[in-house]
Amino acid sequence: MSDDGLPPLREVIAAHGLNANKALGQNFLFDLNLTRRIARSAAPLDGFTIIEVGPGPGGLTRALLAEGATHVVAIERDRRALPALAEIEAAYPGRLEVIEGDALAVDLTRHIKGPVKIVANLPYNVATPLLIGWLTQEPWPPWFASLTLMFQKEVAERIVAKAGEDAYGRLSVISQYRCEAKKLFDVNRSAFTPPPKVTSSIVQLVPRAKCEPECALNALERVTAAGFGQRRKMLRQSLKAVFPNPEDVLVSLGLDPTARAETLTVSDFARLAQKL
Repeated sequence: MSDDGLPPLREVIAAHGLNANKALGQNFLFDLNLTRRIARSAAPLDGFTIIEVGPGPGGLTRALLAEGATHVVAIERDRRALPALAEIEAAYPGRLEVIEGDALAVDLTRHIKGPVKIVANLPYNVATPLLIGWLTQEPWPPWFASLTLMFQKEVAERIVAKAGEDAYGRLSVISQYRCEAKKLFDVNRSAFTPPPKVTSSIVQLVPRAKCEPECALNALERVTAAGFGQRRKMLRQSLKAVFPNPEDVLVSLGLDPTARAETLTVSDFARLAQKL
């Protein structure tokens, strides 16, 4: 037994026949020390409703409750995991709410009580669409206080990359325009069952109270899509998709028309978006 009185996760998975489903992007974390480290990195949890996506057998769910989350709302689309989650619900009366459904389709705002944080080992196949959905919330600042999320390391590096780095792109600009984004730590493949083909990383995003320079997010998305959609081309060429005379716009902002998208800072892109 672990200190929450529940059996070890390996036993839970065996008892409920919960083999990870590749189609659902599942990789289960068995190491309760690691899940508690993830939970602690989102601290403080006391006083918050924590939304967790894809809890599976509940390793991170247990850690969030053990580390003091006032209330956890777990969204799980795999029916096989529901009995295992029900056992956790019984061990923490009144503190866990399990919703069967697809996180891309569930209106999470209906399950909010008080301030909210989102903490999740996201299923790989929906991680980026979920993040984009959260980053493009209107109005901003959004209904959540922070996002502490696990991604494939390659995606994590795209989120936090700076101008001039290879991983820098559309996801970097949108993430960093709306949030303070930092990578906390890597998680080795061997921590999972089955081990994924790649290393994972924990990223934390804290919404900015004010996004500056101010621009419409859809304009920022259009400018970054044009610039990075043809990233080998000079900006005076790639931005023709959004501006009739991109060279004049770039010069008016003090930007080099012969530069490429990856050299522009997040603030440069926001100033370009203002021109739309």
